[in-house]
Amino acid sequence: MTLTWQQLRDLKTQEFTEAAAAWADVSARADAGRDRISVGMIKSLEDQKGVSAAAARDRLSRVDRNFDFIHTECGLVRTTLNSLAHELAEEQVRLRAALEDASARGFTVHPDGSVQYPPGGENFLTKEPAPGGSVRGVDKPLYLQGADTHPLGKAPFPTNANPNQGLAQEIATRILDVVKAAQDVDARFTQALNRLKAPEGLDVTEATWADAAGDAAVVRKEAGDYLRDTIPADSSPADRRSWWQGLSEDQRAELLATYPDVIGNLDGVPSEVRDEANRDNLQLLIGKLSEQSDEKSQTQLAGMRSIDDQLRNPGPKDPPMYLLGIGDQGGGRAIVAYGNPDTSRNVSAYIPGLGTALDAEFARNDLTRARDTAAGAREKDKSSASIVWLGYDAPQLPAENWYDNADVMSEEHAEKGAPAYNQFMAGISATNQNPDPHITAIGHSYGSLTVGQAALQSGGIPGVDDIVLVGSPGTGAQHADQLGVGKEHVYVGASDHDPVSMAPSKVESGAMLGGAGAGAIAGGVVGSALGPLGTVGGAIVGGVVGGAHGFLVADAVTDDSQIYFGRDPAHQDFGANRFLVDDGPLPVVQGSGPMDAHSNYFNPNRDSVSAENIALIVSGNADEIKTEDHRR
Repeated sequence: MTLTWQQLRDLKTQEFTEAAAAWADVSARADAGRDRISVGMIKSLEDQKGVSAAAARDRLSRVDRNFDFIHTECGLVRTTLNSLAHELAEEQVRLRAALEDASARGFTVHPDGSVQYPPGGENFLTKEPAPGGSVRGVDKPLYLQGADTHPLGKAPFPTNANPNQGLAQEIATRILDVVKAAQDVDARFTQALNRLKAPEGLDVTEATWADAAGDAAVVRKEAGDYLRDTIPADSSPADRRSWWQGLSEDQRAELLATYPDVIGNLDGVPSEVRDEANRDNLQLLIGKLSEQSDEKSQTQLAGMRSIDDQLRNPGPKDPPMYLLGIGDQGGGRAIVAYGNPDTSRNVSAYIPGLGTALDAEFARNDLTRARDTAAGAREKDKSSASIVWLGYDAPQLPAENWYDNADVMSEEHAEKGAPAYNQFMAGISATNQNPDPHITAIGHSYGSLTVGQAALQSGGIPGVDDIVLVGSPGTGAQHADQLGVGKEHVYVGASDHDPVSMAPSKVESGAMLGGAGAGAIAGGVVGSALGPLGTVGGAIVGGVVGGAHGFLVADAVTDDSQIYFGRDPAHQDFGANRFLVDDGPLPVVQGSGPMDAHSNYFNPNRDSVSAENIALIVSGNADEIKTEDHRR
């Protein structure tokens, strides 16, 4: 049935908002049921063993997923109905204004939308009174009517001298425009509501979430003007915190249901709220990526599945997990906290480095580092939380194309990630509830360069008291005092068996590569006298000798304190505190590869002294760390 102007006039939009409130109540009840199951029932079975306990956990997990889906879909229905009411109410305002104008002039609006006007004025030729009449709304303005058929491309000169005709025409056209707009609103939201249907059966699978992701995309598109424009995306984290505090519970619930991806990644929004939003968005992302077959999607899907499993099945002694960010842009985004960053007095945020992306390895290794840091700090002070922040695209090695490898070892990725990290840390400072929280920035590997670049920005890293750099190839700074917290608050852990923290400077690296290339060519020429094998062997030997020669020549004229990204943070000239670490296995010769020592800093089992020192710093007990001599 086509919507008429009479139906639009008489429409009671509050009936839509009342229905939306009912759907919101269902969504809230499902959310509460989900919490009771996941926080109460499933957690109570963690220590129980046996087939019956496992079966109970599986069934409860299934019900938990069902409640999760109901919460999301009912929330989308609520937003769709509220958006429908909002847009139709706007058209009602326009319609009533047109009807009031018609009534004020003594015009009559007929059921078909035509407008009847009374006699008025006089014919300029006959001087007779101009008669009244009736006009319909038109798609074109009055001055363009007939222009398509006029030989000069102009509208014909009006023959009716009644001034009421033009006024009636304008009102009729306004009514026509309003009705067409309302019909479009009705059609769009009918389509959106028809999408919001649960599939048959009781199982909520990744395919179910893929369908829900499509539903969410449709609702966001239709509700864009109604909700999205209210989100202060360009405001400071402190202003966003004030904005969120000023919202009603209904407004918050609607934003969480419709834009979990935006609210979950909005710095300045409380951590518990971000966690709730991101857990919902995680399911939508898993559903979306499960239907994509490209390598990037499948890699990120594996990482997200692992994070989801850890969120649903935390260890009995693990600090509580908070998902503060998740996304599939670039190499993927994931921010995970162990302990509540808003209520904890001590908060650290660790940036991983080279080769890190949202994949199964990140979910396994980097989350473990954050969890170990939190656990260690909580042994010193229960009010401690630790975060792993993958909010940027770390460089990957080897690069997809060999000629891009030089680029990935540039400062570009760190320079791009630094503002995002500072924005995140400003959010942590804005939402922390302690009068004087102790906040630590931690950078590992290339992540220490990102921390350095963040600290070198105007104002430094917001709210940060201490900086920890481990396995660092340099920060871009020449002295610890440049990092904005004072050199006495910069702490460095560097194994002498860690090739990254001993990386040659760019000058030395360039000379090494140049020497290796020249040596390989020369060696190949000399060896060619012995045949093909001689050419290969000569090239290898020549490359090694040439590279070594190039390095030695460059090293002789290079400052010993310089490594790849500036001055070595562990060097005495940098001026930081160097804490004791276990040097670990020698690269290649010992251990399982060249990077074992580079990966051990956070691991209490492989490098207990380093992990202990990091925990002391993060918990605000840096005066108790064990130190070692600086490099010279």
